Amino acid sequence: MNIADLKQIEGRTYPARRRTQNLVGGASPVQARAFAMGYVTLEPRGGQVPWHNQEQEEVYFVVSGRGEMCLGEERRELTTGQLAFIPPGVFHQLTNLGDEPLIMIYVYGPAGDVAHWRQELAGTLPRAGIDVPPLPQGAHPQCTDKPQDA
Repeated sequence: MNIADLKQIEGRTYPARRRTQNLVGGASPVQARAFAMGYVTLEPRGGQVPWHNQEQEEVYFVVSGRGEMCLGEERRELTTGQLAFIPPGVFHQLTNLGDEPLIMIYVYGPAGDVAHWRQELAGTLPRAGIDVPPLPQGAHPQCTDKPQDA
């Protein structure tokens, strides 16, 4: 039996002020071909999964907190217990709007790495409205901060 324990998964912290712990795929002891799954903590007031797209379809499920979900040309608030379906190829971003951490779970399939993780760590994320389509009107700005050690 292959079991992953969130308390034992170190995870990784990203420049956009979030911590991602791979539950299925990545550094997790549990691997699957059809999907990947992770537990993400966005820091209060602006922690973010920056504007990006990928070939997999994906779901973001908000376990606790309140955030701004941008998906293509749409912008809406997501709160505890809500989820957003993200079609393949559509640009999306989630930003914590609250004073507490936003906890969310992502699931995407098929499994595999997504470029925005590497780009964010390298400080090379494509910029909204310059390199890639713009964020929806009124959206929280995309974090394109370079890593502290860069």
